[in-house]
Amino acid sequence: MSKLSIVETSATKSFPDLFEVAESLARDFATRAATHDRDNSFPFENFEALHKAQLLSLTVPVEFGGQGVGYTTAAHVIERIASGDASTALVLTMHYLQHANAARTRRWNPSVYERLCRESVEGIALINAARVEPELGTPARGGLPATLAKRTSDGWQLTGHKQYTTGSPILRYFVVWARTDDSEPQVGNFLVPRDRPGVKIVETWDHLGMRATGSHDLILDNVLIPPEYLLDVRPPKAWAPPDPLTMAGNSLLLSALYQGVATAARDWLVSYLHQRSPSNLGSSLANLPRFQTCVGEIEALLYANNRLIYTLASDIDKGQHDTSVNLQAQTVKYLATNNAIRSVEIAVKLIGNPGLFKTNPLERHYRDVLCSRIHTPQDDAVCLALGKSALFK
Repeated sequence: MSKLSIVETSATKSFPDLFEVAESLARDFATRAATHDRDNSFPFENFEALHKAQLLSLTVPVEFGGQGVGYTTAAHVIERIASGDASTALVLTMHYLQHANAARTRRWNPSVYERLCRESVEGIALINAARVEPELGTPARGGLPATLAKRTSDGWQLTGHKQYTTGSPILRYFVVWARTDDSEPQVGNFLVPRDRPGVKIVETWDHLGMRATGSHDLILDNVLIPPEYLLDVRPPKAWAPPDPLTMAGNSLLLSALYQGVATAARDWLVSYLHQRSPSNLGSSLANLPRFQTCVGEIEALLYANNRLIYTLASDIDKGQHDTSVNLQAQTVKYLATNNAIRSVEIAVKLIGNPGLFKTNPLERHYRDVLCSRIHTPQDDAVCLALGKSALFK
């Protein structure tokens, strides 16, 4: 199987140059990934390169200067970037998803939305959601946010504390999940530019994996935004169930990201097995059946992921999906991320101590791939939904 092999689809055939650019950037990002990981520093230079390559506007609609690609193409790009630097790929994934979802639903103020799109085409204007809170945890588990949006004569005033704000060092906009100050609160998204008075980033991110994502805390202290920056607010019950295609896109792009991490680990392992020639063996470890069998198991796991991710992504892009698409995508994430973890674990177990030295990329890939477990939807929620679906059809 060739590096980052893909399912041939009409979407992938339409963007060969784009994929080659992504491959080239990934090789460059890989040369600095270990340094950013060790220093817990943010890879600003990677986003300069992504902007120059016109990859920041991939999911921005064509009418506003973007490329308007579907999930298949976006997933391929994310997979390639993740093979070089998973942290960069995660920030890029969240940016892609915000634009893809806004483009599909068109619920945001039209003039605000167009400006955000054009900024993402013309410069480095990244956007991501700020949802998780110390008190609430992830909104996917239910509950009202503590972050409060108060009506004023000039717009909205937001106060709150958000955690795990991926990409915070470089984001130009935060899509903040908050509740209104009504007697019966509504909940939804408010657009907060980072340059507004009262916006503060507290550098709290010191994680096992994905260390260069800058997923710090966001503090909002009476931040005033204009009325049109209310993006989408509804009664709490109107948000359930979540939009199926929004959730499906989230699951597919995250699956592609960790497929890229696992593939990078596989590539490192293959190179190591060819280079490592113990004196008592007289040839490289790649010639031993035990090692060949383990690499074969990794190949099978990655092949299964490849088929799962891109078959469903292609079906969605072609409109060939049904009302269960969210559960299907959740299932893909459950299988693909666990396969990715398993494949890297096989590599670590196979070679022992060398794989856990910080001088070897495999150690970083292992820490990064474990982070797949924390993204919504988490394994228990997916299995619960699948179980209910099977039991109560």
